[in-house]
Amino acid sequence: QVQLVESGGGLVQAGGSLRLSCVASGRTFSALAMGWFRQAPGTEREFVAAISWSGGNTYYADSVKGRFTISRDNAKNTVYLQMNSLKPEDTAVYYCNAAYGFDTLKTKNPMDFGSWGQGTQVTVSS
Repeated sequence: QVQLVESGGGLVQAGGSLRLSCVASGRTFSALAMGWFRQAPGTEREFVAAISWSGGNTYYADSVKGRFTISRDNAKNTVYLQMNSLKPEDTAVYYCNAAYGFDTLKTKNPMDFGSWGQGTQVTVSS
């Protein structure tokens, strides 16, 4: 099982930027596709972005395409989410997770992941 620790959230004004980090341990990080998810109050956890094990492939939810960028550093067992042009509707707790397979990560129901980290809160004020 992979252990995940997210950080980098905070309070930012609309139009601002934040960079989230997620450090993974317990599995061979470089073999895992990684993804970011988010959950706003009263809503279900939703997919945000995914990156393949090599970093060569990325995929984004339509709501963040063109504003968010996912990247990874396999030497540091870390995946990042650069968030630009933030909107109030981006307010949520952000989580990362992993899967063996990029396509699996893109399509997996968030309810089907076995465990999650504590997440990091992102609040965007208008």
